[in-house]
Amino acid sequence: MEGTVDFHVRQIISAIGGISFCVTEFLRVTNQLQPARAFKKICPELLQHSRTNSQTPVHLQLLGNNIPLIARHASKAVALLGAEVIDLNFGCPAKTVNRHKGGAVLLQTPDDVHRIVSASAQALADTHGRLTAKMRLGYEDKSLVFENLAAIEDGGASELTVHARTKIEGYKPPAHWEWLARIREKARIPIIANGEVWSIEDYHRCREVSGCQDVMIGRGLLADPYLAYRIRHDINEKPTEADLAAVILLYLWQIEQNHCPEKYLISRGKQWLAMMKKQDPRMDTLFNQAKTCIKAEPMLELIESTARGDRLFASRLPADFNQRLSN
Repeated sequence: MEGTVDFHVRQIISAIGGISFCVTEFLRVTNQLQPARAFKKICPELLQHSRTNSQTPVHLQLLGNNIPLIARHASKAVALLGAEVIDLNFGCPAKTVNRHKGGAVLLQTPDDVHRIVSASAQALADTHGRLTAKMRLGYEDKSLVFENLAAIEDGGASELTVHARTKIEGYKPPAHWEWLARIREKARIPIIANGEVWSIEDYHRCREVSGCQDVMIGRGLLADPYLAYRIRHDINEKPTEADLAAVILLYLWQIEQNHCPEKYLISRGKQWLAMMKKQDPRMDTLFNQAKTCIKAEPMLELIESTARGDRLFASRLPADFNQRLSN
């Protein structure tokens, strides 16, 4: 989820409701200890007790292969900056990340996975911090899935999220939820299911097939930011086009206030619209109109015009935003 779930996205989605916690984009660990400002850039919530404004817990994610440095980053985040949960990334499929031996490529060497988890757990042993991890079913295949499970468990992680595909499978459907059931049967720690949950029906089917009590939603929550809230409250009605456009508009207004570059604002707006229209054809028209925009103002006007339509979930967005939109 690098480049998609930034601070403002977490604030908006957690305010809408339904989620138990958020995970940051990863902080990349390379060859030196990052300064405090790097941690706070990835996770501004550290300044407010690792909570969003709506008091949803935020877990800080680390990625890398330098064992002592990852441990030092984990310790610094918890002991000096107040992080409550450190999440280790063994799932990222990005080629650049994997080429530098980070993310899912580490699943080819369970011993390395164990050493990273173990060193991080030891670094947090005398702190209040908790260690979790995320992995895929494997890199090229699933042959080492149980070795990696054991490496993470024995290393000292308290919880494991499993994306139900290998790195090679990427995000190509289907997600193999049945493998999550096999993992859960052998696991001694809680397993959180992840992968290909786009709807309430997907959520219930994932839980049924995997046997997992908890489900982590990534891209599905960007496609429908109200999905977790609808799952939590068993609301089958889908958000309107205006509901979806309103979320993007709120996000763009917020980053615009931070004086972000115009190109970044435009690309983020188009990126989020593209994610939504993949799952909701009603957003095709707005996306096709917005994708030709080379300036921010006309794109914002298009999105705002759509957001002024009928909304089922207007109450889930801030009152000051709704007031500004109605003026």
